[in-house]
Amino acid sequence: MFSHLPPLNSIRVFDSAARLLSFKAAAVELNVTPTAVSHQIKALEERLGTLLFERKIRAIELTPEGEKLARAAYHSLHQISDVLEEISNNQTILTVSTTASFAAQWLVPNLDKFYRQHPGIHVVIKTNEHLEDLQKNKRIDLAIRYGQFGAIKYGTKLVTERFGMYATSQYLKDFPLIEDATLIETTWQNPDLPRITWDKYFPNDNFNKMKLKIMSYDQEHHVIQAALAGQGIALVSSLLAHTALQNGWLSPHPTGETLTGLTYYLLTTERHKNTLKVNVFRDWLLEELERYR
Repeated sequence: MFSHLPPLNSIRVFDSAARLLSFKAAAVELNVTPTAVSHQIKALEERLGTLLFERKIRAIELTPEGEKLARAAYHSLHQISDVLEEISNNQTILTVSTTASFAAQWLVPNLDKFYRQHPGIHVVIKTNEHLEDLQKNKRIDLAIRYGQFGAIKYGTKLVTERFGMYATSQYLKDFPLIEDATLIETTWQNPDLPRITWDKYFPNDNFNKMKLKIMSYDQEHHVIQAALAGQGIALVSSLLAHTALQNGWLSPHPTGETLTGLTYYLLTTERHKNTLKVNVFRDWLLEELERYR
């Protein structure tokens, strides 16, 4: 019945190249050489008697025939993958892309709770301050993003954090006056994010007149680590500082107030939005983060 079909592997290679529009990127995704990808595509084109890609200098583009096959290949492989996952007895892998700070300070410390409820799902965490393209990288099931949340397709708001002043108890005793303390803040790597720094925390004319010693890091978990080492008072998210506060490693500043921060939200794709593992993980996140709202 299906004797006229090309080998499944050639369709898989074509799907990767069509999504990424790059033989080199497809080779990386499939863990083969670019030459192997090129040979597979050429063999598929010869079998079909039509070109699937237009080869240009340093670029490839799908032909109309290639676009038609790309749509069919993507949906077919997606359906096969979902069925295999459904009937397989192997542990399901959920790949999550998020920031290094959220992973280190909140997600990893809380993952054991998820595993106790869902022992059949293994969470793989990818940390990158640069946004992953979920449409191109099909290995990522969902991303936990940080910023300003709006009307985002396949997006779910998780929690809007609050920033506060935190330090070790000993540091607060040694430096009871803000003017004498070292203040630690985060300078985002992403220039599009609104700044949450000490000048925002003290929005008055006296701030510029005060001779404050301010240190800056480009990762919030570095700010927290500096505070844990007794180097100063951290201006950080209470969400990310939760474990340190819960264990008594850090304490709120006695005169400190809280400042509304940015929002964590979950983002997935049409391909993954209805999978069981994504829905289970989203529900768990919403439940766990309820206490911070």
